[in-house]
Amino acid sequence: MFTDRVLSGMRPTGRLHLGHYHGVLKNWVELQHQFECLFFVADWHALTTHYDTPEIIEQNVWDMVIDWLAAGVDPAQATLFIQSRVPVHAELHVLLSMITPLGWLERVPSYKDQQEKLSEKDLSTYGFLGYPLLQSSDILIYRANRVPVGEDQAPHIEFTREITRRFNHIYGKEAGFKEKAESAIKKLGSKKSRAYRELRNRYQEQGDDGALAAAKSLLDEQQNLSMGDRERLFGYLEGGGKMILSEPEAMFTHAAKMPGLDGQKMSKSYNNTIDLREDPDSVTKKIRTMPTDPARVRRSDPGDPTKCPVWQFHLVYSNDKMQDWVQQSCKSAGIGCLECKQPIIEAVLAEQKPMHERARMYEEDPTLIRNIIADGCEKADKLAQETMRDVRDAMGLNYS
Repeated sequence: MFTDRVLSGMRPTGRLHLGHYHGVLKNWVELQHQFECLFFVADWHALTTHYDTPEIIEQNVWDMVIDWLAAGVDPAQATLFIQSRVPVHAELHVLLSMITPLGWLERVPSYKDQQEKLSEKDLSTYGFLGYPLLQSSDILIYRANRVPVGEDQAPHIEFTREITRRFNHIYGKEAGFKEKAESAIKKLGSKKSRAYRELRNRYQEQGDDGALAAAKSLLDEQQNLSMGDRERLFGYLEGGGKMILSEPEAMFTHAAKMPGLDGQKMSKSYNNTIDLREDPDSVTKKIRTMPTDPARVRRSDPGDPTKCPVWQFHLVYSNDKMQDWVQQSCKSAGIGCLECKQPIIEAVLAEQKPMHERARMYEEDPTLIRNIIADGCEKADKLAQETMRDVRDAMGLNYS
């Protein structure tokens, strides 16, 4: 609402693979040049399903952060931090839990889906039920208005928006709100005050969504308003109270579908991955031994690329000219499978080369990583504390 701020996190699952790179990290690298970005290690979220194996988390955290940096995430452009090192995430989670209806958590689609997928684990815990609310706290504590997600995570963002509206409705009715809002309008100057009032009336009397968007845009451009006045004017615009927390928007960014070595989705659980920083000899061996079209038994047999996992890699890594060559040569048996795989080997190794180079200094000196994270945690905590002061004040917890 107040600035274009992006928040995204990852559970520490250890070393990342090319699926993570093409699905998430490439987008992070682009976003950090366009917006204020906060990227965090979701270590508390890891405990919602791996509470019984905490010993794996710490090493996984550091391995994953090195992979972020290897992929091109730049700590000079984005804030990198660990969720548990900013404890007020937990405070906001507790306070939001006081107003969150149980049914809202139980109806989040991933709740039942994950219970079925991870049936071997006992997930009848509050931590698992409440993780969408913890995710909401992660977003709201930074007043992030853009959250990059896949389609499957969209219900979590909508849940966060509902929690935000409920919180603002309950706690946004500060004493003298209307008078304070009217006073804030005058600070806009006569011309912009008149425009704000006209747009507000059009929205409230006619339901004109265009007028609402225009009024929000007008407020976004104002540099001379305090945070409190800005929040009041956003709330007054929609006929409510002071907007203490801001509603985030789901940001559906492009993500290439990265196949695994066997043609299924690339996943550690399928044992079909190529790690971001994997040794070049290992990468070469894995691709050279990939399965191909099962109907192509001999070199002279024509093949069908659509039935071959290697073709899925060409869709990610090869240009149109290379793809045409593969299609024609495979179907005519003009090339063998190893010849088809060679351009993929070269493309993957070329993609990984700068990753190895960027990672080297962090692998050799782990204190560099810890310093980056310490700085990021300090920056994140400062932003989070600003929100928590407003939340505590609204809930009557700012004792003086």
